[in-house]
Amino acid sequence: MPYPPELKRLINVVEKSRPRRVEEKKMGNEFPALSIEQRTDRLKYHPDHSDEGRTPIRVGASKGYAIASEIVEMLESKSRVDPDKVDLSQVDYETDVLIIGGGGAGTAAALLAREEGAKIIIATKLRHGDANTMMAEGGIQAATKGWKDSPYYHYLDTLGGGHFVNVPELVGALVTEAPLVVKWLEDLGTMLTKFPDGVLNTLHGGGTSRKRMHSAGDITGTEIMRTIRDEARNYPKDITVLEFSPAVELILNEHGHCAGAILYNLETEEYHIVKAKAIILATGGCGRVHIQNFLTTNHYGATADGLVLGYRAGMKMSYMHTIQYHPTGIVFPEQAEGVLISEKFRGAGSNVLNIDGEQFVYEREPRDVESASFIRECTKVGKGVPSPNGKYGVWLDSPMIDLLMGEGTVEKEFPGKFILFKRYEIDISKEPMLVYPTLHYQNGGLEFKGNGETCVPGLFAGGEVTGGVHGQNRLMGNSLLDVLVFGRIAGRTAGAYAMESAKEGNLTLDHVRAYHKELEAAGIVTDRISPMLLPDYSSEEVRKRRLTTHYHGTLL
Repeated sequence: MPYPPELKRLINVVEKSRPRRVEEKKMGNEFPALSIEQRTDRLKYHPDHSDEGRTPIRVGASKGYAIASEIVEMLESKSRVDPDKVDLSQVDYETDVLIIGGGGAGTAAALLAREEGAKIIIATKLRHGDANTMMAEGGIQAATKGWKDSPYYHYLDTLGGGHFVNVPELVGALVTEAPLVVKWLEDLGTMLTKFPDGVLNTLHGGGTSRKRMHSAGDITGTEIMRTIRDEARNYPKDITVLEFSPAVELILNEHGHCAGAILYNLETEEYHIVKAKAIILATGGCGRVHIQNFLTTNHYGATADGLVLGYRAGMKMSYMHTIQYHPTGIVFPEQAEGVLISEKFRGAGSNVLNIDGEQFVYEREPRDVESASFIRECTKVGKGVPSPNGKYGVWLDSPMIDLLMGEGTVEKEFPGKFILFKRYEIDISKEPMLVYPTLHYQNGGLEFKGNGETCVPGLFAGGEVTGGVHGQNRLMGNSLLDVLVFGRIAGRTAGAYAMESAKEGNLTLDHVRAYHKELEAAGIVTDRISPMLLPDYSSEEVRKRRLTTHYHGTLL
């Protein structure tokens, strides 16, 4: 579906100002960045800075903490299993390390746990690699060019982006491990973009003081996931992958240590009990919960399962009051609504413009400031660009990239999006894209330590399911880095724990019984069950009909 005539007319306004803007960029005359005071004012329009849509949690380790109502509803639900009807003596699988989640964090964890001598099972909800890691586009940050960058500057940028409330220990581990992670990826065969002389190509990202964004076109996450997934599949004797088998409950032992999980096979609708010496939560984020009804960039299975499982087992929430909305999600064409447009477009020179073709914000502000500026322009200022589907957005002027960096650069550096828009007869090297913020990343999550440990012995965590690394806002390129750094750390720590320190004992679901009693004591009477596992996009009428004819999900 090409741009209709009404949008073509508005694009003409953008085209008229483009030569002037290109010339100014070539001369180094960037649109000015916002002052601290201006950023603070803009952030009032960000969903995180409103009490609307938040509810205090009434049970559990973080009782009283106000977070997204959609997440609270899942936490205040019953388990998908009835602990009184589960025979824990019927163990289907036994292993050293059970990893729940088969994305970047889970797969990296498996590779490092194997190096500790452990046998591993990866239990993944969909196929191995179906995760937000696969969908990450822009790049991975790392201070690999020591002559003008270092982990010191990366550390300061990350703290600043997170509003200086990040957990310092976690940020320190993130930036220190970053160059090692890039080398590890290259050694495994990841094909990162390089200059003709073989030097890694790097770009700026929003909120960065140095060019340290490494990428593989605009399919960086796919390339990384391809590499580490293939590496994991090279060791079938050590790493077993159970696909379409999400975890629906953790199992503890009589000592209170995590000792396994109950899996649900989505294809056969059978339950399986896995006993393990160490368990790693690497379940990713919550985009498919659609907080405040935002569209999302997330993959189909991103439904906050790990938050539910970890919280019921006794873990606390950390920074879960913050959610990242990526500034540039597709608004038109309608078939691609919510799909991510990499920040790399802005790093390469694209301006963002309102309906009058005016710049209204520096294009490389931190993501929360950038998103809030887009929302403000479309709501308070009233200068959003109307789409035929009734939504509003702003222009991302991608044709500037070819004018600044040479014809063919857009097609070469952004092949994924170039091909996507071509399907709808839109050439993004000639026409701008219409964008608006889309729910992208779970800034917070479960509380954990820098070595991957949690407050529950035997239970480890890494990646997007955790909180503290990014504070209240994540910088571009720190997500792929986060899942690999802390996935590797969790794998190494859990592997060593399984081989040396695990304390065996009788399996139990007493923590589930206790949680159900706490729900009752809080006056929460509900027939809701969680984790969600998969989002339901059917109509309310269809959902009601389904509930009256077939009951899914409880172990009977």
